[in-house]
Amino acid sequence: MFHYKMLLHNKAAYKKYNIHKSLVASISSKDFPDKESQAWLDKANSKNLVAEKEKFNSFTTDIQRQLLSWSDDGYIILNNFFDDHTTESVNQEIDKLITKKKLHFTHDNKLMFANRMSSVIKKITLERKLTDILSFILGREVLPFQTINFLQGSNQRAHSDSIHMTTYPLGYLIAVWIALEDTNLENGPLFYYPGSHRLPFLLNNDFNEGDTAITIGKKDYPDYEDAIEKLIITNNLEKRVFLAKKGDVFIWHANLVHGGSPVSDRQMTRKSMVIHYYATDVIKYHEISERPSLLHGQ
Repeated sequence: MFHYKMLLHNKAAYKKYNIHKSLVASISSKDFPDKESQAWLDKANSKNLVAEKEKFNSFTTDIQRQLLSWSDDGYIILNNFFDDHTTESVNQEIDKLITKKKLHFTHDNKLMFANRMSSVIKKITLERKLTDILSFILGREVLPFQTINFLQGSNQRAHSDSIHMTTYPLGYLIAVWIALEDTNLENGPLFYYPGSHRLPFLLNNDFNEGDTAITIGKKDYPDYEDAIEKLIITNNLEKRVFLAKKGDVFIWHANLVHGGSPVSDRQMTRKSMVIHYYATDVIKYHEISERPSLLHGQ
């Protein structure tokens, strides 16, 4: 109720998709008629579609090649996308915010929402050469929801972002990971499973039980991670590691399974920043907590 203005972004989308609930009420996949992505590159293969779009010709040859494989792979890599000045400006902003005690580590060593505190970081989330690629992939305009900064590797188990930041229709979240320094096998590089985005979306009812109008079930987040591990084994998914150079960018599908490799040397940093973007005209919520998303400036 206190954040009502930050929920208004869902008002038009609720009407569009016939959701007859208060903007402050709980919301989850149980409220929707299907659990399949409606994004254009999920419904048909990018190899047959993207080159027909006029915007496609504005991208570099390397980006074009990877866009053609988006439907099969679920990610693209942009080498040396941001220069050293840009990446260092982010590192300096993060250090400044920590020193001024405006930015604090969460229990899992994440630094959340720096884009709300720094005009420098906010500007990077709106970088047109980046958002043009994201909007092309989703087929809709995008807006940044949050940033997450890391000073060290996340050590996070395999997961899909769709359980955390969810849309209806499904498939309209996209994520960007920016290397703010070089990564190696010792400092916990990003890992991912190519093609895993084509698996069915794993949502609350797929791993939880005992859900009621008041509670969200008996199982905890580790149970979700265990369910993801079973999917990896069952589908014999191939694990890859991204040994990024400073300035490299990794863009991934909302349902791509990924995580952070173990950090073997805890003295080493692995500075990076994740940006999550929603498409503008869809319902935005958090499946794991069954809460609507709060969007600043809406």
